[in-house]
Amino acid sequence: MFNNKEIFKSTFKEQLVSRLGKTIEEATAGDIYKILGTLIREFIGREWAETNQSYMEQQEKQVYYFSMEFLIGRLLGNNLLNLGMLETVRGGLQELGWNLEEIEEQEPDAGLGNGGLGRLAACFLDSLASLGYAGHGCGIRYKYGLFEQKIIDGHQVELPDDWLQKSNVWEERRADKKVEVRFWGQIEVGEENGRTQFNTVNYEKVWAVPYDVPVIGYGDPHVNTLRLWSAESANDPSQMRLQGQNSYYKFLEYNRSVESISEFLYPDDSGYEGKLLRLKQQYFLCSAGLQSVLRTFDKLELPYSELPEKVAVHINDTHPTLVIPELMRLLIDDKGFGWDEAWDLTTRTVSYTNHTLLSEALEKWPSKMVRELLPRVYMIIEEINKRFCGMLLERFPGQQGLVSQVAIIESDQVKMAHLAIVGSYSVNGVAALHTELLKTNVMKPFYDLFPERFNNKTNGITHRRWLMHANPELSNVISETIGTIWIKRPHQLLRLESFKDDSALRDKIMSIKRANKLRLAAYIEQKQGVRVDPDSIFDVQVKRLHGYKRQLMNILHVMHLYNEIKDNPSADRVPRTFIFGAKAAPGYYLAKSIIKLINVVADVVNKDPQVSSKLKVLFLENYSVSLAEKIIPAADVSEQISTASKEASGTGNMKFMLNGALTIGTLDGANVEMYEMLGDDNMFLFGLRSEEVLDYYRSGGYVAREVYEQDPRIKRVMDQLVSPGPFCSNERELNLIYQSILEHNDEFFVLRDFGSYAEAHAAIDQAYMNPQNWASKSIVNIAHAGYFSSDCTINRYAADIWDIRPVHPTLYV
Repeated sequence: MFNNKEIFKSTFKEQLVSRLGKTIEEATAGDIYKILGTLIREFIGREWAETNQSYMEQQEKQVYYFSMEFLIGRLLGNNLLNLGMLETVRGGLQELGWNLEEIEEQEPDAGLGNGGLGRLAACFLDSLASLGYAGHGCGIRYKYGLFEQKIIDGHQVELPDDWLQKSNVWEERRADKKVEVRFWGQIEVGEENGRTQFNTVNYEKVWAVPYDVPVIGYGDPHVNTLRLWSAESANDPSQMRLQGQNSYYKFLEYNRSVESISEFLYPDDSGYEGKLLRLKQQYFLCSAGLQSVLRTFDKLELPYSELPEKVAVHINDTHPTLVIPELMRLLIDDKGFGWDEAWDLTTRTVSYTNHTLLSEALEKWPSKMVRELLPRVYMIIEEINKRFCGMLLERFPGQQGLVSQVAIIESDQVKMAHLAIVGSYSVNGVAALHTELLKTNVMKPFYDLFPERFNNKTNGITHRRWLMHANPELSNVISETIGTIWIKRPHQLLRLESFKDDSALRDKIMSIKRANKLRLAAYIEQKQGVRVDPDSIFDVQVKRLHGYKRQLMNILHVMHLYNEIKDNPSADRVPRTFIFGAKAAPGYYLAKSIIKLINVVADVVNKDPQVSSKLKVLFLENYSVSLAEKIIPAADVSEQISTASKEASGTGNMKFMLNGALTIGTLDGANVEMYEMLGDDNMFLFGLRSEEVLDYYRSGGYVAREVYEQDPRIKRVMDQLVSPGPFCSNERELNLIYQSILEHNDEFFVLRDFGSYAEAHAAIDQAYMNPQNWASKSIVNIAHAGYFSSDCTINRYAADIWDIRPVHPTLYV
């Protein structure tokens, strides 16, 4: 497209004039972004079409990755990097008087996800395209995403995230590929040509309209698709007058209900209406996505017996589990298959990734709700459950307890994780410990029944976005040291470990880190008016806010450090800057109280002249992918401090590791595998082990109030939550936190691990005082991070689950 800067500049200026009627001198930053994005989108259109044509002509097996979230962030910089145009465009824009980083800031983060689940899906799409696999994403085009977070008087306030306000230059609306999705109605059973027929009548019809976003692979012109579905009205306004009185208001009510399906990610499900909307969203995604998948398969003109050889449908956590009964419905009702044939095809096509060990996150839906909203789908779920339970009673006579334990429908609840396991040929966890806990604890009865289905695929991250794009200076130094082979073979980063004692490399690593810290410090001062010391330890915890992730333990420890400084202000100590970023679910009041506490502590600490030169606390609002790209390269310490046995994997730990931060963490999720590589010399471990936590849950024996009474540090900070003092002006405001620990016995063992956590932080202070040794540890972390590249993870999925191989599309002249 742009062989050199001169061609780029010439083309760009021509497009600016022809499309917007503006010269480069008149253009705004928004204009520059719009034209640049449009140019790239049009340029890759040819490769996009040729990639899809190649898949069809070669009849390649294609993977469809169904996920409620795709946290893709901004695409401009990442697409330029993958196309090999980043430096050409950066240089050309600079000569035209523009800074590429400023232009990237014009792009809103796509409001398509919330946390690790969605970011994993985005990394997987990047790796599928970059490795040449035929793999696509299937999600929902949320109009307002999750929410935009504002911090007002220390409190989280949720505002609509209107990320589509200025349109999306990357998407292509495919109105010709819309499909019909049906809700409600009644089932009429009849017979035709000797076959039982199930017809839904009096249903509500909704159009699912796809918006396609190209997923550009790195290096070669290989472009897959992220298909996002938008709900649109199927009613004809011209028919209103034929529908009697009040038809106008019924029309508006219907339109509003349709729009809500693709309006927000994760509507509040604390009440019936919110639960119903979530269920609607999930079925909408599954039905629309599968209809599209089967339409593509039909173009191959192959018998449906070959469906599992040409199609792999993967469900990312339990949200898209309705894929299973919906595929059965389509095969039986639309394609004319009998039950046994349809079940065989379904269970050889669908695979499932489990992402949680938390019982409350293993979705359950009221049977009555599913039956009323999705009558035919519920009939199929009932039949699956009936046959599954019948098989169990046949194999294990008299084992009614086992049947109740694993039934899909039980106690008037439809258990989605159970349905996902029964209807899939593969069930994978996302870290070695997580998978082991699934097999031995959470899903043990299913593992005993289907041991061959369970396997581990440790999560991964794309090193292209999280190192090459987010931290280009470090990326360049790595290439200067070990060559560029690591870019396409990330495990080759291991070669860097042999340079851990190279003083010149250590100096470069520390210099780059300090430059990144200066950039982040400038951002913080601009946004919050707080000056931070770039020579302090940047200690970072950025992730979704939840009790088990233990942001509370982190901020209680900060309060303890504050107390220490106030008690002995002249003592020498390593300066610390604690940085938090997190969103709390709107209905999760304890999590929102913790955000308030963090901001209260920040306000006290940062304004105290006796303390602020040694300790700073920041809460950076509206945490997002683009904000993470600023924070992660600047971090010295990565807080991965979840309660052992609770975090499935984590991917933030991998991003920090890749950028040379050192981890303080528990043996939880992927931290276990990190620790096996890094050992005590290169990681700061603390806290209970998973088996100890599980034993406490089973047998009791932990009393939070005893720890509170025995440790004066803990008693002091806990009392400061509810007693008049530096952190408490209103004893009720933080009382919910106090109660969760002392009255509800500290579900996530914050107090139990506090002492060990404080000791690990003291070890960090000692280590940081030796910069050369710290740099060596940083190099070892970077070297081992290649194991966690999503390229490696996707290769394992491709070989072990999906049975696909890289495709090299023929380019047509």
